[in-house]
Amino acid sequence: MDNHFDVLIIGAGPIGLACGIAAQQVGLSHIIIEKGCLVNSLYNYPLNMTFFSSSERLEIGDTPFVTTLPKPKRAEALEYYRRINGKFNLNTHLFEEVIDVQKDGNLFIVITTKRQYTAQSIVVATGFYDVPMLLNVPGEDFPKVSHYYKDPHFYANQHVVVVGASNSSVDAALETYRKGAKVTMVIRGPEIGTRVKYWVRPDIENRIALGEIDVYYQSRLAEIKEETVIISTSGGTIEIENDFVLALTGYRPNFDFLKKIGIEIPDDPPMIPAHNPETMETNIGGLYLAGVVCGGLNTHLWFIENSRIHADIIMRHILKQKSSHYASPEEKF
Repeated sequence: MDNHFDVLIIGAGPIGLACGIAAQQVGLSHIIIEKGCLVNSLYNYPLNMTFFSSSERLEIGDTPFVTTLPKPKRAEALEYYRRINGKFNLNTHLFEEVIDVQKDGNLFIVITTKRQYTAQSIVVATGFYDVPMLLNVPGEDFPKVSHYYKDPHFYANQHVVVVGASNSSVDAALETYRKGAKVTMVIRGPEIGTRVKYWVRPDIENRIALGEIDVYYQSRLAEIKEETVIISTSGGTIEIENDFVLALTGYRPNFDFLKKIGIEIPDDPPMIPAHNPETMETNIGGLYLAGVVCGGLNTHLWFIENSRIHADIIMRHILKQKSSHYASPEEKF
């Protein structure tokens, strides 16, 4: 059957690729289905982004990730994972979105935007970068508002408000400032985020101290207008000139999709999808989670470097279930 596989993997990010490699290495047929380009989330990272992890921590398939700097940049990671995909000749289908997954007896039926597949097991490795955490304020739907940041040149000589205090927010504030933007940061807490890269923190703190980047701590964006924004601060409400808003307040897994295919998710934070951490199997037998999607709203719980092991854990369990299925009654007991 051309469209039947032992393992169907949803998501062609680093962990999805690692699952494909692990399946291949134990003799399981596989297909990886990705709605965007190869390692789509990494492709949508800011152009100049530097990873927090060193290159060896991002390696998969026992293949060295050689870089010119201790910490790789986005472009180097894209090239590395593209070469990995080619080296292992992974069965990767790009720009094909999974619409639904249904279980029929011992088989899964997977419906995509292009065709239908069947599989013995499913691995969901969809990450958390697809759905931004919204501000839920008036004006958030204006074209000048973005929940993703790509390149600083676009914001040259503009009044830019950056919402958030994470690595992405700080990087955007510094880069757009250096391209001539008038930058104002709006931060809910009393300081820059504690997880901001240690080599970046002094830079942003110095820019703020010198008044080169404005910041409102313990504040929130209350409303976005066509030419201004209204900020609610501890000292009252203010209105400032504004051309663009970068609402970099974080992202979350696609819970709607996970629920649609039957995975149980608690209503209360951190909304960690039901799965057995020893096997990565969800409440649905034969359906597994891998990578950062396992953390729910705890998006800092899993990274490439500590979730690479999910691939081997899952394939071992699939093999165990497969051998148990074919064992005689005497062998089972």
